[in-house]
Amino acid sequence: MARYTGAVCKLCRREGKKLFLKGDRCYTGKCALERRSYAPGQHGQGRKKPTEYSIQLRAKQTARRYYGLQEGQFHKYFVMAERKGGVTGETLLQICESRLDNVIYLLGWGNSRAEARQLVTHGHFTVNGGKVDIPSYLLKAGDSVGIRGKSRDSEKIRQVLESNASRPVPQWLDLNRDALEGKVTELPSREQIAAPVEEHLIVEFYSK
Repeated sequence: MARYTGAVCKLCRREGKKLFLKGDRCYTGKCALERRSYAPGQHGQGRKKPTEYSIQLRAKQTARRYYGLQEGQFHKYFVMAERKGGVTGETLLQICESRLDNVIYLLGWGNSRAEARQLVTHGHFTVNGGKVDIPSYLLKAGDSVGIRGKSRDSEKIRQVLESNASRPVPQWLDLNRDALEGKVTELPSREQIAAPVEEHLIVEFYSK
């Protein structure tokens, strides 16, 4: 599968929002968006008035980049959300939030979603006691996540856990820091999702 390999700070600058793609660096003065709060490129500081389409496109791109998803995968989730009924935009974000790599990041077991995705593919985690190495695995309410026994001795895992020991965990997740286990207590409501996204614009974009 194709993936973005360029400078991720450019993505935040392009969207004009912090997408927290580089972990701790995003919280410091080294954040590229704080130093250059305009879009990258020759015309980044232009004042062209955005069209309705461009506003909707930027909302979709913001969500896609926030979760680190390719266009095909993100559109697939939109179709899933439409079929489930209810509020499509909120359901779409629930699906993205319930991805295994995202949950690993939210539990503090990855410094960024990209790092969490890499750790998942390397087989460091379990779901309901069984090894799962698929970042896109969708968790359900009641599912438990853990760090595999031999992975707990990994220097990399130890460093990640230490650096995120005080990071708050969303209310819809229950974390046992001593046992290195987490549980999805419920799927998140919109108020519990921190994504800087106007999901109704995404629905409008795909509904054209």
